[in-house]
Amino acid sequence: MDKRIETNRINWNERTPVHATSAFYDVDGFRSGRNTLDEIVLRELGDVSGKTILHLQCHFGMDTMSWSRLGATATGVDFSEAAIDLARSLNSDLGLNVRFICADIYELPAVLDERFDIVFTSHGVLCWLPDLDEWGRVVAQFLKPGGTFYILDGHPLMNVFELSESGDLRAEHDYFREEILLTGGQPSYAGSEIITSPVYEWQHSLGEIVTALVNTGLHLEFLHEFPVSGYQAHPIMEQSDNGWWRFPKRNDSIPQLFSIRATKD
Repeated sequence: MDKRIETNRINWNERTPVHATSAFYDVDGFRSGRNTLDEIVLRELGDVSGKTILHLQCHFGMDTMSWSRLGATATGVDFSEAAIDLARSLNSDLGLNVRFICADIYELPAVLDERFDIVFTSHGVLCWLPDLDEWGRVVAQFLKPGGTFYILDGHPLMNVFELSESGDLRAEHDYFREEILLTGGQPSYAGSEIITSPVYEWQHSLGEIVTALVNTGLHLEFLHEFPVSGYQAHPIMEQSDNGWWRFPKRNDSIPQLFSIRATKD
């Protein structure tokens, strides 16, 4: 395994128990029947009953199990042993029939030889991947002919901005930067507990993301952009009644999420 990915695996093993007890993930609500899939995903991917779904970078699998509750035959994949252990425990407790595989996405073809109706991934996934060309090839490999790929993730433009002392957003980072090493000692996006281990992130432009998929022969159905965030990306953001986070002023001037749906000919 790439030492940078191994560093990230250690970091996500540390994050998992923090996330599992956080209000952000609301595991108790999920146990009680809450579907964790947001309305954009449900609307844009549509009915999945009777379909096979491969969920890449599934963390501890609540979205994967939510697909199962909607009638899909679901498989979740993540490189964190702690996350997969928790996913399997939840799956067993709830009497669901979801398969979970612990594997790095780049090594998945060596341990899984199947094709799926849908390959799905969402929310905070691409920033952990150093090589999008190889990611695109993995996505295409696991799709059946006529199968669908879908992603909803943070818009890369959002990573350009930081808050100024006056509370305004200012462009402080390069859109086309590549590898970033964060040394640790900061809280996760879910909760206030400090995550001590370092982590690598990668910035990918929207053009790079689209090209990585198109180069594999996938047919792009749509690329959508949204002026909402799935989490409180900046302290000034406020949560609306529908659960999305927004800036208190000029929110609609910045794309904060994007979605792509593509098919394999």
